[in-house]
Amino acid sequence: MENTFNKRTYFTIVLVLGALCTISPFSIDMYLPGFPEMARDLGTPISQIQLSLTAYLVGIAIGQLFYGPLLDKYGRKKPLYIGLGIYVLASIGCAFSQSVENLIIMRLFQALGGCVGMVCAQAMVRDIFPVQKTAQVLALLTLVIAVSPMIAPTLGGYVTAFYNWHWVFIILALLTVIIWIAAIYVLPDGADPDPAISLRPQKVWINYREVMQNRQFLVYMLVGGLAGAAPFAYIASSADVFMNIYQVSEQTYGWIFGLLAFAMIGSTQLNHLLLKKFKSQQIINFSLNYQVITGLVLVVGTYFQLYNVYVLVALMFLFLTAHGLNGPNTAALSMEPFSRNAGSASALLGSLRMAIGGIVTAVVSFFHDGTAFPMVMGMAACALAGFIILKSDQQIPGSISRKYPSPSMGN
Repeated sequence: MENTFNKRTYFTIVLVLGALCTISPFSIDMYLPGFPEMARDLGTPISQIQLSLTAYLVGIAIGQLFYGPLLDKYGRKKPLYIGLGIYVLASIGCAFSQSVENLIIMRLFQALGGCVGMVCAQAMVRDIFPVQKTAQVLALLTLVIAVSPMIAPTLGGYVTAFYNWHWVFIILALLTVIIWIAAIYVLPDGADPDPAISLRPQKVWINYREVMQNRQFLVYMLVGGLAGAAPFAYIASSADVFMNIYQVSEQTYGWIFGLLAFAMIGSTQLNHLLLKKFKSQQIINFSLNYQVITGLVLVVGTYFQLYNVYVLVALMFLFLTAHGLNGPNTAALSMEPFSRNAGSASALLGSLRMAIGGIVTAVVSFFHDGTAFPMVMGMAACALAGFIILKSDQQIPGSISRKYPSPSMGN
């Protein structure tokens, strides 16, 4: 099949796969500018609206664990269509929610349906493209996912300003219907269904248990998951901090969010260059030390109310650059031990990271006090927790993370 693709077909298929990958990033980020309006409209504190983000992250964490086996057993398209259908219905439910409780429930179902897009797209890349094209296509999909947070909040800010927050979810539903139709007519079938795949919980659990018993996976999953949860502390609180405390408009908030997303995207690209000279362990050591120091500056200055919005954004930009260095390297080292069970390891890694992010958003929402302090404290605490786990592991003889204990990448 892969040898028959002309340039136009190749471009169209990659475009649809990329669109599938944007569903969850857009669902997370596009409605953020509407948080203050949603809180007023639903008659609830903004901390309760933040829990709808927690629900979405929990839904992604759960969904990823199930879609892998489903896509293998029933083929790619049936689970994809069912998942997208659930997403569209849940998005409509979000748009017409009359209470924050209903919104939270609908967001959970929205995530359970929407996360199939990313899982299926990555699986189909392996199915329909030759080996020499796989890395190239996956890189394009990763770039699409990375750019989404720069576009979604800005678009959501304008929709909220000129219409209202309900329209954000209606637009998400309409866009997903278009992607759904495109997937039906554009995407090949991918791998054939495999009836031999077992969906018995015991079998699935055995695979995941084997992964969790690997020390290297566990250490770098926790280090990357905790340090990588810092952006979720920021995402959960940013609308309240910038729009309610610093009184920026919905449109300006979208541009601020896009700028801070660029900090993570830019450092991810920088990581490719650094890996030519330094080991992943060295980069992780350096970035965690850098992030802990920057987080401390954020916490102290915010506590004593020393920062205006420009200084706060600048410091957060510096802090978030470390995310693009931590994430890829901890993920690579987490997956390194697995020649088998790689699929289970990948699903578990993504699921646990999202679960940690969901927990962090819930904790930050719980400590909401009308200031920026819970946000920056949550960010700094995530980096510190990852730093402590890595340093603790480095004290154990034979640990892989002990190879490069110095905070300097030059050592």
